[in-house]
Amino acid sequence: MAVVSVILGVIVSGIALPFAGLAGVAANKTADTMTDLPQDFEIGALPQRTTILAEDGTVLASVFDQNRTNVSLNQISRLMVKALLAIEDYRFYQHGALDLRGTLRALFANAAEGGVVQGGSTITQQLVKQTLLYNATSEEEAEAATDDTYARKIRELRYAIALENEYSKDQILETYLNTVYFGDSAYGVQAAAKHYFNVNARELDLNQAAILAGLVQSPSAFDPTDNPDRTIERRDVVLDRMAELGVVPQQRADNVKKRGLGLDPQPSSNGCVNSRAPFFCQYALAWLLQDPALGRDKEERERLIYSGGLTIHTTIDLRFQKAADDSVRQRVFAKDRAIGALAMVEPGTGDVRALAQSRPMGRKKNLGQTYLNYTVPRKYGNANGFQAGSTFKAFVLTAAILQDIPLNRSISSPPQVFLPMNQFETCDGPYASTQIWDPKNSTGSGTFNLYTGTRQSVNTFFAQLEMETGICEPYNLAKSMGVQLTPNDKDREMVPSFTLGVADVSPLEMAEAYATFAARGLHCTSRPVSMIEDAGGNVVKEYPSQCTQVIPGPAADAVNDVLRGVLEPGGFGYNAGISLNDRDDAGKTGTTNGSFSVWFVGYTPNLATASMVAGADDNGNWITLDGQVLGGSTTYSAAGSTTAGPIWGDAMQAIAPLLAPESFVAPSAQDVVGVLTPVPFVAGMSVDSAIAALEDAGFNAERGPRVRSRQPSGTAAYTVPGGGSTFGAGDTVLVFESNGRQPRDRGGRGRGGR
Repeated sequence: MAVVSVILGVIVSGIALPFAGLAGVAANKTADTMTDLPQDFEIGALPQRTTILAEDGTVLASVFDQNRTNVSLNQISRLMVKALLAIEDYRFYQHGALDLRGTLRALFANAAEGGVVQGGSTITQQLVKQTLLYNATSEEEAEAATDDTYARKIRELRYAIALENEYSKDQILETYLNTVYFGDSAYGVQAAAKHYFNVNARELDLNQAAILAGLVQSPSAFDPTDNPDRTIERRDVVLDRMAELGVVPQQRADNVKKRGLGLDPQPSSNGCVNSRAPFFCQYALAWLLQDPALGRDKEERERLIYSGGLTIHTTIDLRFQKAADDSVRQRVFAKDRAIGALAMVEPGTGDVRALAQSRPMGRKKNLGQTYLNYTVPRKYGNANGFQAGSTFKAFVLTAAILQDIPLNRSISSPPQVFLPMNQFETCDGPYASTQIWDPKNSTGSGTFNLYTGTRQSVNTFFAQLEMETGICEPYNLAKSMGVQLTPNDKDREMVPSFTLGVADVSPLEMAEAYATFAARGLHCTSRPVSMIEDAGGNVVKEYPSQCTQVIPGPAADAVNDVLRGVLEPGGFGYNAGISLNDRDDAGKTGTTNGSFSVWFVGYTPNLATASMVAGADDNGNWITLDGQVLGGSTTYSAAGSTTAGPIWGDAMQAIAPLLAPESFVAPSAQDVVGVLTPVPFVAGMSVDSAIAALEDAGFNAERGPRVRSRQPSGTAAYTVPGGGSTFGAGDTVLVFESNGRQPRDRGGRGRGGR
């Protein structure tokens, strides 16, 4: 009974009180407490760090509540295991949950020194304490796990007994080595080995093992990065203890004691700030936090992501990311009174390949830093977005094609038009206003068709075209292609000026939308993540591409045919020098009133990229770009082609060698009305054959009168329009039949004899 009293006294005091203080323990109360405690103890899963990977497997970032990577016991250096056991619990494999000999030894040593110099808790008891602390969900539970009371010691001992009954010694030791805190945000031996020495746990040598084993007693006091002298003293204590127990020869221990610490500290970066793609990383996490498959609510999803030891496979291509970063940061500096941003999306998959912006991630405003992600929709980055200007004309163009408005339809487009708003049809009927809308041109005026009106981005042309298409279909097309318009904003977005891009959007939304054109009408929702694995390498969830055909292929081909003119000779993009030249490309400029934001959204058949520059003062208020210094040069008159376009051009030129040289599909003159198609050369064919060739090319063909011609009588002499010229699909081409008589020259003589 005396022995039991001593043991309980030690437990109550935490081995810190004098021996004489043990007399008042009530044995019957202790027995009742022991009986009431559970008969088993569940360790549970330890919080582990989650790793985010780029598409090629490169580590993009790590996120964690506790910086831990679990390893098995056979993945830990034997010297590390021996060092820890020597200093913490050398009889671990000989005793049960309680080491009576070790407890009494510690008691007398502490009593002799007048303080705590040795611990009496076994590794199993320490593991119980750590587990209760890590599993605490409130401050009260955390205090109960660490308080220095009689109840806690009894509870800890009972749990330790249950643990020893349920798990093997190796399992307990392995869990302990993965659980214990080694200081400086390193939990578990693997994280500590990487953090302090940049090696794996299996590679720890005697010096490193002794240092880490010594940290367990007081990670802050013996932190080698802050207190190297104390760390050396503690390391030497561990080495001497190992020699005393015969774990290593004394001579070997003495040789190691002559060495320095040999640190190679690695930063334990937590989160996206130091990532090679911080805003993509932030977007990927925000995207996952909205997935109900990962938890019932945001809190549960955060717990899984930040503590689950997951491996998140993303879609980012770091080669594309570098090109995006370089292009944005060279054109718009971090401290400029503007924001530059760029997004890249792969057509046909929706894979987000890169996100870049001019302001780096951080909270130091004087350095131009921000945590707002301007490249993505508000729900992922907390930024409101920007008006996209004339890039929205592509949605009206698409609606016109779907409504069989010929691409060669001519509309007189003066410098300004005056249009009754109630003549614009919305999804709810005529626009509810009797006011007059009076848009002006900022480019040329005259008569344009859908090709030339788009190439010159003529406002009055598109205002009249939208009056014909209505607002509803372009609005719904934009939504179906990834532009996140909302019913609550209809009064601001479904308006006659929709075609001029009055809705606030992000570069990612516009890249996703234009990727739909590139994929011949197949819309794929943007996805930053392709798969998640758990700590054991098992697939938690896969994220396949989510694609829907929202535009018929021939209609998308026609849009591509029109938009490629922007980057061909005579188009704004070509004149600005941003065309890729050696491969098919297409795009559209966008400039808002007052030049508050400018855009260029362009694409090849295999990559869509949206670049944007918006004026913003130090307080985040939108200002004009005109007169601002961007990238070290004054911008006197900002425009989509000359301000945002070069960002697009720089990035696309850099990655062009990585893109397969694919071509757009030529639009079908039989499926799309008014496609400008070359008129075949048919002179010399029989008239019937000539008519057949023209109809195969998509034209209506009619026989014209007989005319003089060098061609044989009865064959086609020529056509109007002539062979080689472009003409609208479905339009009528006249075939003139030769009468076999030579044409007269200007003097009335035949020319055939020349």
